[in-house]
Amino acid sequence: MDIFPISLKLKQQLCLIVGGGKIAYRKAQLLAKAGAKIDIVAPDIDLELATLVSQTGGQLFQQAFSPDIALKHYRLVIAATNHAEVNQQVFQLCERQNILVNSVDDPPHCRFMFPAIIDRSPIILSVASNGTSPVLSRQIRTQLETLIPHGMGKLAEFSGQWRQAVKEKITNPDERRIFWENLYNSPLKEQVFNSNLEQAEQSIQAALTEWTIPKGEVYLVGAGSGDPELLTLKALRLMQQADVVIYDRLVSKPILELCRRDAEKIYVGKARSNHSVPQEGINALLVQYAQAGKRVCRLKGGDPFIFGRGGEEIQELAQAGIGFQVVPGITAASGCAAYAGIPLTHRDYAQSVRFLTGHLKDGSPELPWSELIYENQTLVLYMGLVGLERICQKLMAHGQRADMPVALISKGTTPEQKVVVGTLADIASKVSEHQIVAPTLTIIGEVVKLREQLQWF
Repeated sequence: MDIFPISLKLKQQLCLIVGGGKIAYRKAQLLAKAGAKIDIVAPDIDLELATLVSQTGGQLFQQAFSPDIALKHYRLVIAATNHAEVNQQVFQLCERQNILVNSVDDPPHCRFMFPAIIDRSPIILSVASNGTSPVLSRQIRTQLETLIPHGMGKLAEFSGQWRQAVKEKITNPDERRIFWENLYNSPLKEQVFNSNLEQAEQSIQAALTEWTIPKGEVYLVGAGSGDPELLTLKALRLMQQADVVIYDRLVSKPILELCRRDAEKIYVGKARSNHSVPQEGINALLVQYAQAGKRVCRLKGGDPFIFGRGGEEIQELAQAGIGFQVVPGITAASGCAAYAGIPLTHRDYAQSVRFLTGHLKDGSPELPWSELIYENQTLVLYMGLVGLERICQKLMAHGQRADMPVALISKGTTPEQKVVVGTLADIASKVSEHQIVAPTLTIIGEVVKLREQLQWF
């Protein structure tokens, strides 16, 4: 993060704009809307700008900028002239005095940026690109404008009037947050949007009267195969309301960053022969936090019910009488195969697909080999990288032809995705040659041939 977003209170604060043209006017409009007093220094000052400055109670100094001007009186300064050397001079003088300064369209000479603003006062949202792409920031703002109702400002004001009463009734901050979240998911929001304030008052009063300490709950959420855009809407909603997030090694950093920022995050990742927290410990954590009244998001790579041990975890929750929800995720088989351009089924090549794990409880890839030897079938192996050579040998020993196509997909659906194609006879030798590392999915079958034509990512 190259810039730190803050919100400045500028009501009745003295600000200086160096420049008197259209650009200076646009910046002055924003400052005036925030309640600032504006002074202008410029040899020539547009009439509209002069009128606006007068309305804010500021002053006009019709002169060229000079180092003798006392900048220390100003909360912030904007250099908006058509002369780069003047703007740089303003920047340097402000830097010496630790004054916030913005040089318009000159990011290297800025200590703050003007973002694209969505005004739902008192809710203010801003989008900034560190000066690299202001047009893109404005396009994003336009998209957000369509998603955020204008009534949000009224809802914020209404909430503010009840904030103290809610605080006195519900003293625990975590419980108070749940109260507000539940309230905003109730009919109250539409009541305020439609200015039915008397009805809204009755709704919040009833919610306060009926308030009881919430019970803990666990959300077993599939995080998918790596690309955050493959998350389901429900997964994202629950991730953002959880008090505690317990996550695995296969949950990518971009996905983890979508969780609520102030949620407690606990890593329980597992790698081969290296479990940071054993499964029994994970089960105990889920029970412990839920019994303490927390909303717990158990975030698992892929789908929690496909080689994710999700069934074991919710068995523990059910036995402890704890409520839970299960949110499916895009499992590695479908996610990685799609991003590698390999359809798992195809009318000409495979009429069935079989998911297998190459790593069982005792660490050995002992599978029903004779059942797997079928020409028009796709085999997908999870966690089979370490035992890959033995798996290939076993399949060939039980009758599978040596030239059956095989694909290894490492870190599928992420920018680090790597795909290596071979055959049962030679794929194991390609692991070290191409530096294939876990997590890696193995696909065996004629459908692998289609990658050459269908690869897109």
